[in-house]
Amino acid sequence: MIVKKHKKQRPKNLNLFTIRLPINAVVSILHRVTGVVLFLIQPWLLWSLYLSLSSPIRYAQVITQFQQWPYKLVATGLAAAFVHHFYAGIRHLAMDVHWMTTLQKARFSSRVVLGLVAFTMVWVTWLIWG
Repeated sequence: MIVKKHKKQRPKNLNLFTIRLPINAVVSILHRVTGVVLFLIQPWLLWSLYLSLSSPIRYAQVITQFQQWPYKLVATGLAAAFVHHFYAGIRHLAMDVHWMTTLQKARFSSRVVLGLVAFTMVWVTWLIWG
């Protein structure tokens, strides 16, 4: 006699915006996203560096461009991506050597990362837009 097992019909939630992620997941996902953004923006940054080092006139042109508000906005976004990737990377390295591995400590370290990012970005924004 063959007994069929009844599969449970679980509710499916396909709307990712209604899922409430824990803070650890948010910090980890943002770490990956900022890593991709920083990787993809490298050709533009290297091109800007190349232009600025090619001649004094080009240097002045690059500096003039970076004085305009769209470039300052991009620089602020890149600074935010770098700062978050840096602090979250340190957190991930600490967790790799088994520091802050309990759920309570991981949540605390996630909040510390977000707090450091906010504090650093206030300072960096003041420097960029100053």
